[in-house]
Amino acid sequence: MMIALVLLVAVALLTLVHWYVWRRTVRDVAAPGSAWRRIGTGLLVLLPLLSLGALIGGRALPLAVERWLAWPGYLWLAVLLYLVLALLVGEAVRPVLLRLGRPKPAARPQPVAVAPGAPAAAERDPAPPAVERDPSTARTGPADPSRRLLVARGVAVAAGATAAAVVGNGAYGVLRGPRLKQVTVPLAKLPRQAHGYRIAVVSDIHLGPILGRAHTQRIVDTINSTQPDLITIVGDLVDGTVPELGAAAEPLARLRARDGAYFVTGNHEYFSGAAPWVEFVRELGVHPLENARTELAHFDLAGVNDIAGTAEGQGPDYDRALGDRDARRAAVLMAHQPVAVHEAVRRGVDLQLSGHTHGGQLWPGNYLAALANPTVAGLERYGDTQLYVTRGAGAWGPPVRVGAPSDITIVTLASRQA
Repeated sequence: MMIALVLLVAVALLTLVHWYVWRRTVRDVAAPGSAWRRIGTGLLVLLPLLSLGALIGGRALPLAVERWLAWPGYLWLAVLLYLVLALLVGEAVRPVLLRLGRPKPAARPQPVAVAPGAPAAAERDPAPPAVERDPSTARTGPADPSRRLLVARGVAVAAGATAAAVVGNGAYGVLRGPRLKQVTVPLAKLPRQAHGYRIAVVSDIHLGPILGRAHTQRIVDTINSTQPDLITIVGDLVDGTVPELGAAAEPLARLRARDGAYFVTGNHEYFSGAAPWVEFVRELGVHPLENARTELAHFDLAGVNDIAGTAEGQGPDYDRALGDRDARRAAVLMAHQPVAVHEAVRRGVDLQLSGHTHGGQLWPGNYLAALANPTVAGLERYGDTQLYVTRGAGAWGPPVRVGAPSDITIVTLASRQA
């Protein structure tokens, strides 16, 4: 019942938003029966249907068909967001533009001196009949209808151009691939000989109907170019099944690091079958850490399943991953969602590596992400535990990022004994 109510509210809100966009970009700027009136109305009916198809198509349609819906459907959602924001700014500017160029109020007539014996003004020049005036326009006069049309078209064009520019730039940032980010993290328990140890952190690759094999290859090439000591893939690798996306993930087999590459599940793995993906990445030479720990030369590396696996009996088990370890050694935990930091603090973890948030992906989404995550992006300390959250290397839904560029992070560990 609750899910149905949420869906009903979401559909009603989406309908209202599209009606507002139609009003400001079609009805207010085009005459009834005009070509733009017909085309604009048709687009504002078709595009939300494509978006809906893209959102639900992953569970009902083959990947080849989903691609035809994903590109226009997801991109429209990003355009819609910034088009609405731009139009709302236009609402504040519109009254100012309408006032510009209005005729100034007529000067009040001055009294005329009348010579003694001259006829009264009413007898000389009878006054025209009084005309009632709208008090709201008595001072400035009503806006010229042609001016109203000009302002409406100007606001619509400016909003559309702004949305297109923002989304175009954001899509370019995703499709060109993530950029490298460098972060230094001092660890109190790290031995001197491990000073300068470099961990490549990548998350939220989101292979799917839009991002495919070429995206994976760009990520692999970027990571290998840094020659890291260790590679960590912190969940949300895919949005689809192994038969659909296995070929897109194959370049991961070419990842190279002295201590290897490791993987933990994210919530999206459980949407499409986590167990087959765990086995597939293992075949590629990437080591899954399913509530497990491995002892590297200078610290312990642990990994836990994502919280989304709990419904399938495959949720995180911190005791299994971190119990019975030598507390004198530094511990690095791979956990997809930043909220795991509360468990990490209780178990004496020195550094947690996470993703999941995308840094908000589309501004102002970072403010929403902050409501559900202790850290949205970057490095923060919680007690004796440090949490690093990468913005991720891909994008979910719209292949667009605004205010949250994708990244691959090289975390350099520093020993306080060095």
